[in-house]
Amino acid sequence: MNKVIVILGPTNVGKTKLSVSLAKEFNGEVINADSMQFYKDLDIGTAKIKEDEKEGITHHLFDILDVCQNYSIYDYQIMGREVIDNCFKRRKTPIVVGGTGLYIKALLYDYKLSKSTINNTYDELSTKDIYNKLVQLDKNINIDKNNRPRLIRALNYYLENNSSISKNVTDKLLYDTIFIGLTSSRDILYNKINERVDKMIEEGLVDEVKSLYTYKDKSKALKNGIGYKEIISYLDNDISLDQAIQKIKQNSRRYAKRQMTFFRNKLNVKWFNTNYEDFNKTINEVIDYIRRVGL
Repeated sequence: MNKVIVILGPTNVGKTKLSVSLAKEFNGEVINADSMQFYKDLDIGTAKIKEDEKEGITHHLFDILDVCQNYSIYDYQIMGREVIDNCFKRRKTPIVVGGTGLYIKALLYDYKLSKSTINNTYDELSTKDIYNKLVQLDKNINIDKNNRPRLIRALNYYLENNSSISKNVTDKLLYDTIFIGLTSSRDILYNKINERVDKMIEEGLVDEVKSLYTYKDKSKALKNGIGYKEIISYLDNDISLDQAIQKIKQNSRRYAKRQMTFFRNKLNVKWFNTNYEDFNKTINEVIDYIRRVGL
């Protein structure tokens, strides 16, 4: 029977490495579900998989957009489902990996989406202003008032459809799916996130953002992406580099918390604790579980 494997979890828990291992074990191909890794040239700040790390495994929906291109959940749903269906035709196991929960839901569940015609970014409004504008229209919506991209999406959806985006929610899966989640204790995870940010700086994140700086007013990815918006503030002389680094760490930790809240509340996930000392143990635990449930 055709099955989809999904690997999800907060940032920096080992999703990328696990995806390659499972692809090798189960004749699979990897499908990106990280909304920032669709973009070319956003490599260091997104911790995008390097070519040698792919170990010959085919990867889909990475580096498919220029930094100024717009890309919607609808676009991802169409392209992602085409990749899944093509994998099945070639008797490959689709392995969806990433941390953008709403994209995973839209890909695998019976979400009825359409091509958006309203793509306002509300640059002139604060996140609080966008939230207030949304709840004036959609009084009963339950949404994270600090998640700016999701608030923008919900507001544009309401303006276009005169209906709440929360009505377009379903628990009907379109594919037989195994959801694998990686997690860790908060203290360990937050330390790992801080270490990864320091490593990104060492690897040249500032130079990466400098190379894209001329697009900063045209690119939603640069305006909203953690690691990019903070360095742009530094390059704009609004904050010091040290302040930018601390903001990246803080925003990354907050994002990890939001990710876990979404995954635990919205998806039926089998969770595994990441063994940072011996990640092969984590890999073997996941492989054993997948075999038991039957792939």
